[in-house]
Amino acid sequence: MRELKDVRDLSWVEEAWRQTSSKTLRVSERIGANFPHASQGGRYVLEDPGWWTAGFWPGLLWLVYNGSGDGGRGSERLRELAEQCEDKLDAVLHNYTRLDHDIGFMWTLTSVASYKLLGNLESRRRALQAANYLAGRFNVKGRFIRAWNPWSEGEDNAGIAIIDCAMNMALLFWASEESGDPRYRHMAEAHMDTVVERFVRSDGSVYHILRFDPETGEFIEGIGGQGYAPESAWSRGTAWAVYGLTLAYHHTGKRAYLDAAKRVAHFFLANLPEDHVPHWDFRLPPEVTAYRDSSAGACAACGLLLLAEKVDAHESALYRDAAVRMLESLYRNYGAWDDPNEEGLILHGTSHYPEGKNVDVPLIYGDYFFVEGLSRLRGNRTIFWE
Repeated sequence: MRELKDVRDLSWVEEAWRQTSSKTLRVSERIGANFPHASQGGRYVLEDPGWWTAGFWPGLLWLVYNGSGDGGRGSERLRELAEQCEDKLDAVLHNYTRLDHDIGFMWTLTSVASYKLLGNLESRRRALQAANYLAGRFNVKGRFIRAWNPWSEGEDNAGIAIIDCAMNMALLFWASEESGDPRYRHMAEAHMDTVVERFVRSDGSVYHILRFDPETGEFIEGIGGQGYAPESAWSRGTAWAVYGLTLAYHHTGKRAYLDAAKRVAHFFLANLPEDHVPHWDFRLPPEVTAYRDSSAGACAACGLLLLAEKVDAHESALYRDAAVRMLESLYRNYGAWDDPNEEGLILHGTSHYPEGKNVDVPLIYGDYFFVEGLSRLRGNRTIFWE
């Protein structure tokens, strides 16, 4: 493990940004306007546009484009690819039947990003349409956004909610601010109230999946999902909660969200290993391999950087310094900058250990959040979730 510098020394950030920009331009030649998910054998596997991670590659392209500042041919190429990805998502948006709670991930990082950066009115329309579909998944009795549609005939998951959806509420907050209609915000707040009341445990750990009675809204059970067990502590779910709750506080000023975000953040930080990058679950029996999940670290770092802006000065350094250590460790110890045979930026992500899917590989959302973290450290104020 490479030694990390003093957290006040951010000289490595520009070096990391140059490496990131250069590699993104290089791998974009093959990936193009498509939708990578996980790297296998050094090449990103491309999914169809309806897959939940479809927004992260164009979102990454928008970040690098916005941070280039030179308007050169390379950055314009990235803009064109991001716009082409957004165009391809129209088929998913119009088909409707494939849409679930991941609408937020998909259109916040494409259409909201395009509208914020370029003022594209067609992107605004798409994002508002997507927000309406997301709002349509709200369960009034249970006060949650339903997660998935049935994956197979006869499956009933109408009462399922997941912690990942805390991030998707950014689309509803944006829609409320953009349209002047408070109903989107009301639903987002109701869902986040349920996150605080049901998902976040007293010690700051977080459930991945909860089941409610979809008719009455009554809580039924917690489910392990992508974590090791129902009562374990899946690290990426913890990261979703840190960032999602902080974003909810950013959009509403509601103190309960800030307090919950801090509680989850302290649990996350207290359970980090020596190199500041989390294992895939914080509660694993000794016989289970404790693979790292670099994507959880990258996501949490972004949330911690925002959290540092929302607390008093005497608290701020705790969160910011922790985020800097995570991002620098990801850069120095997990970066694939010098490997021409690897398209991923950040190694050692774990997508779904219980199902044995994409374990110890680069993940596009890990790459995205790493680049967003760098962008924040460079002073970029156009963050798509905000």
